[in-house]
Amino acid sequence: MRRGKKMSETIGQILLWVFLIAALLIFSVPFIFMITNSFEEFSYVLPNPPHLFPSQIQFAAYEHVLSQSDLPKAALNSVVITLLTALFTVLVASLSAYGFARINFFGREALCRDYLFTLMLPGFLGIIPQFLVLQGIGPAPNGLIGTKAGLILLYVGAGICGNTFFLRGHMAALPKELEEAVKIDGGGHMTTFFRVMLPLALPAIGTLAIFCLQGTWEEFFSAKVILGGVRNQVTLPVMIQSLKGAHATRWEWIFAASILAQIPMILLFAFFQKRFVVSGLAEGSVKA
Repeated sequence: MRRGKKMSETIGQILLWVFLIAALLIFSVPFIFMITNSFEEFSYVLPNPPHLFPSQIQFAAYEHVLSQSDLPKAALNSVVITLLTALFTVLVASLSAYGFARINFFGREALCRDYLFTLMLPGFLGIIPQFLVLQGIGPAPNGLIGTKAGLILLYVGAGICGNTFFLRGHMAALPKELEEAVKIDGGGHMTTFFRVMLPLALPAIGTLAIFCLQGTWEEFFSAKVILGGVRNQVTLPVMIQSLKGAHATRWEWIFAASILAQIPMILLFAFFQKRFVVSGLAEGSVKA
């Protein structure tokens, strides 16, 4: 009986490893193809049949992207937009989460359910009303359309519901005795938030910041809609998409630009993974 159970467990482990290795190959091969072919030089046509290893290593695509394209300016735009979005997202979401977790006000649970309902809607459904709202803010006729401020405002507002829900569970699980001690000393909600809740919620907030940085850095659709018409304001994903020609495309340029754009996020995630991501996900998943 035990032998049969042990055998079935061993077979299950083998099948699991086979599945994981197959999934790794399926998802990694396109990325390897992009890396290796970025060192090739094509005449607007990808090799047929495709190959994973370049026939000769050349850096012409990287030289072109760095010197002749708009990548440096687009990278600077992405850095500014990503950092400011993460900063305002963390501030607004943490304040909102604290309110839902610690402050009893009329309609709190109903409003929380409304927040959750918005998470079920596809994000692209709101792009038209968001565009019109941003167009109505600021000087006519375009308002905040075509500006970094408009895109940052859209990112922060669009993510507030999900980010609040993520932090609420962690803040609700913190000991109430600490909050009561601050109140006894005469402190209010803002004192409690900045001196108690914010430091204790740092792992979850750090995780949120990392995911916000990654998501904003790689986001294309909203950036294309809001900034697509202003050349000196575009972000990296929009710039990379613009390398695709109407009739022919130098794919090695797109591969090289895509790899360069991914390096900061890979380093960020690798550096902060153990410190914030694992512990932050575990703590943020605590049910309120």
